[in-house]
Amino acid sequence: MDRTKQFILHFILFACLLIFGAVGYIVIEGWSFMDALYMTVITLATVGYGEVHEISPEGRLFTVILIFLGVGFFLYVVGNVIQFLVEGRIRHVLGRRILDKQISKLKDHFIVCGYGRVGRALGSYLIQKYIDVVVIEQNSNRVSVMDEDGILYIMGGATDEAILMKAGIKRARGIISVLGSDADNVFLVLIAKRLNPKIFVVARANQNETEQTLYSAGADKVVSPFALGARRIAHAILRPNVIHFLELAFADDDTDINVEEIPVNVSSKLVNVSLQESGLRQNFDLIIISIRKADGAMCFNPKASHRFEAGDTVIAVGSGNGLMQAAKIFNP
Repeated sequence: MDRTKQFILHFILFACLLIFGAVGYIVIEGWSFMDALYMTVITLATVGYGEVHEISPEGRLFTVILIFLGVGFFLYVVGNVIQFLVEGRIRHVLGRRILDKQISKLKDHFIVCGYGRVGRALGSYLIQKYIDVVVIEQNSNRVSVMDEDGILYIMGGATDEAILMKAGIKRARGIISVLGSDADNVFLVLIAKRLNPKIFVVARANQNETEQTLYSAGADKVVSPFALGARRIAHAILRPNVIHFLELAFADDDTDINVEEIPVNVSSKLVNVSLQESGLRQNFDLIIISIRKADGAMCFNPKASHRFEAGDTVIAVGSGNGLMQAAKIFNP
């Protein structure tokens, strides 16, 4: 039973007690309504003001019954309040322990720092892609939202080393900093890279001038939502069909066209195999639009004779099923 319904029930029971007591004194003693109500109130409140009028033996017996009912009601209310407090505390403690246990088991997950509008949308998207996510948020007003979304989270400051360690930064694949200020994002990037130099760091830049600072601090990728939004609007005007294709390719559920990047593992049977001999187009109906080499060089529209190497990242377009099958070959 929720708190509102419980409060209404308590109020109804108390009103019934008042009515029962007043009617009882009116019937037994023949008092006026105000005298009967007053006697009922001081009896239930146990204030000890004494009897309003001389009371008969039947009236005294009724008063005893009324006192027992009042004490019982008081104990019932107190018991519900204590139960609510204890259960709420136990629920909070157990819930926190379950969250901490789940977080401690994660590996190759992503840490999202900040659960505002951007952080929430980002976390939702990553979860849809079956990627483990841990959120670090210090605003307690967002706890109910995170509980509702069913996301793993830790309350605290993202720039606190102890909090980052608790979020598993040593085991994480990447960390995404979408804090409110650029100064906090820069500080977080510095701490994250010091705790785990190999972690992939994506940071948001609220000001264009901060972008280079974030890269200097160690960020692997810096995103400016305002600049991206402006370019997106411009491209929608200048290249509407290109944008339409990209929207289809990056949509989640509306289409089976996908753009994906697939790492080439050293154990893959396609290592040192040419694009033409790989059978990717014939077997999986994929289009290889680019290959990123281990040194960062990008090979756009690779030739049929191009050979895959360990450490390459293949960027392909195709159906979700075809991409999944190719991923099993490139990264067994």
